[in-house]
Amino acid sequence: MAENYYTGTVWEKQVAYCRAKKVGNLIFVAGTTAVNENGEIVGTTVYEQTVFVFKKIQKALQHFGADLPQVVRTRIYLLDISQFSKVAQAHKEFFEGIDPVSTCIEVSKFVSPDLLVEIEVDAVQ
Repeated sequence: MAENYYTGTVWEKQVAYCRAKKVGNLIFVAGTTAVNENGEIVGTTVYEQTVFVFKKIQKALQHFGADLPQVVRTRIYLLDISQFSKVAQAHKEFFEGIDPVSTCIEVSKFVSPDLLVEIEVDAVQ
């Protein structure tokens, strides 16, 4: 039995997806960007956006009674790989000691030109 979590962003309805899905003891958080519930982009630097994204992901996990220590994988999509150190800084702040497996790749663009990073995670509860 699957349980869905929605944040109300415009893309959830437009694309027909949920922010996170729990199936058994597994939680999958969809690609998450620095867009708040009002559709506004939060942060102008990759570091600011990454911090916002991790907090948004944490909220989705907490909806299911989980938290960051249950994260086993992070996937980071970055507009400019030369900014990796800023993403890595934020990742370390949230995951040091948890140390999930992680992938970071550069992409050519996102749905909005003001978005700099998108992150998805998998967790085991």
